[in-house]
Parts: sequence; C-alpha cells; structure tokens
Amino acid sequence: MSVVGQDLTAPEVRRRAAVLGHPVRHSLSPVLHRAAYAQLGLTGWAYGLQDVTAAELPAVLEQLDGTWGGLSLTMPLKQSVIPLLDVVDPLAEVTGAVNTLVVQPGRDGRAGPFVGFNTDVRGIVAALREVAPQGWQPRRPVVLGARATASSALAAFGELGATSTTLVARSVAGPGSAAVAAHRMGVATTHRPWTSAEVAVDALLAADVVVSTVPSGVADDVAAALAARLDGSEDALAGAVLLDVVYDPWPTPLARAWREAGGAIAPGWAMLLHQAEAQVRLFTGRDPDVAVMRASLLAELDRRHAGRAVSDSPVVFDLARRG
Repeated sequence: MSVVGQDLTAPEVRRRAAVLGHPVRHSLSPVLHRAAYAQLGLTGWAYGLQDVTAAELPAVLEQLDGTWGGLSLTMPLKQSVIPLLDVVDPLAEVTGAVNTLVVQPGRDGRAGPFVGFNTDVRGIVAALREVAPQGWQPRRPVVLGARATASSALAAFGELGATSTTLVARSVAGPGSAAVAAHRMGVATTHRPWTSAEVAVDALLAADVVVSTVPSGVADDVAAALAARLDGSEDALAGAVLLDVVYDPWPTPLARAWREAGGAIAPGWAMLLHQAEAQVRLFTGRDPDVAVMRASLLAELDRRHAGRAVSDSPVVFDLARRG
C-alpha cells in the first residue's frame, strides 16, 4: 500500500495507518496524515489507502499486527465495522458511526484491542464554525441523507445548540439510519421524504444551515432545481450555510448553486481536515499543526484541479483472505 510513492511495506516503516473504503482512490486523507506525520517528526510512520468493501473488512482486520496505529474508515465501512470492534467510544456508539479505528498495542507484536471513534462530528462542527458568525446557533438545520454521516451531522447540530433537525431522505428505515441514531441521542427530527428534487429544494430554502451527506452526484438534480428556482436571485440564501461533505470534485453542483444565490459555503475538505486532525491525535498521541495540514490539502486540491491524476497504490492487504 502506498500513496504518492510511500510504501507501507518498506523496511524503514515502523508504524502504519491507512484509509479504507469503497471507493477510496480519491481520498485526501493520505495527504493530510502524511503532512502531519512529517510536521511532527514521525519519520517511521507511513499512511496509505486501499479499496475495501464491507464484505472484505473482517479479513483485512485479521491481517493487522502491532505495527499498525489505526485506520480511517469511509463509505461503506462506518457502520459495518462496529461489530468487529472490541471497544466503541460513547460518541461513536450513540451516532452508530465509526470513522476511526485505533489499534491498541498487543503482546508479541500482535494487534491489541480495536477501539472505534467518531471524529466526523468534530469535523462538521469545526467546518461550520469556520464560516458562521461568532456565537452562531442553527435554528432550522436540514440534513440531506440518512445514513452514517447524517447521524454525525445530527450530533454536530446538537453540539451547536439546535433543538430539532429536518432529515431529507428517501427513507429513514433500517437499524443504521440517522432516525434510529437520533432516537438514541434524544434529538428531535422531522423526516421529509425526498420524493423529488423540488421537495428537497423546498426544505433547503426553509433552512438556515444544510449538511449534505449524500455521495457525489446524488444531489445534482437538487442543485439544478435550486438554481432554476433562484435564477437571478443573488442574495436569496444570504446568511444560510451549506456544508457538502463531497470534496472531490469541488465545488459540487449543489455548492455552486448555493454560492451563486448568496449562501455561505463550508467545503467538504474543511470537514475532512478537522476530523483528520483528531485522527492524528488518536493514532499518534501528538498534537499536529492544523495549518500545515491545511496547506498540504489545498496544494493537493490545486494539483488535482490542474488535471494531474491521483497516484495508484500497490496492495498491502491480501483481500483474497475472507476469514
């Protein structure tokens, strides 16, 4: 496993970490973690990425040894990892979403207990606070989507002082839904069925803050409907904030339509930055310089916008092993 020339199997690597998910090739987590490790002088640390499905995850965790510090987890692993953990942090437990797996040291070079954390809540709160006025408190928050990241958004709104949130989703059924997490958290929610782009736009226009948690492309018809509804209204969304968790490609059509109508944008990469800062602290026990991480992140975004391809990564996990 490597990224931008970094090989996690090299003999000089003493501590390893990686981001797993499906798909994951676009991930900016390696850029953020590698910048932090370099700034902290952790020369023996390396960070990579690998495409791993939920079905493949148990076999991957079996292959971890004592050289591993942790894993960053993205779609579709944030919920499927929970039964595989030894300990789950209270915030991760109540949201039902784990994006950070810390490997505790075991004996004889083996991996110790696996502990799950949620740093997405911190990432969402910090990203929104970067663009909101001092002392801002959401009054009419809306979440697009109803799965793992939506659950984190509900917790973030609660931390920011919101008393109720509208969930715009096609369905809130199932044990892993944000509605179930809201019940565990004691958070009041209203479900607005996402039956059409126009219905979603109605909900967005009634909000003072929106977090879109859906994958790339899913909200593009909503963006088009929003742009058509507000055509020529340059200040229709003045004072309203949007965080779109999609950061590649950026800006998303939804972020572009929101900005053109005068709304404030908290980019998805800002959420990624702040949740990664917390991950580095959990993996290493050290406090990284977030300014260094931000500079590396923005440089990589510029590189990608210039059309340079994302580097391929050789495999380190044998995904033929299914347990």
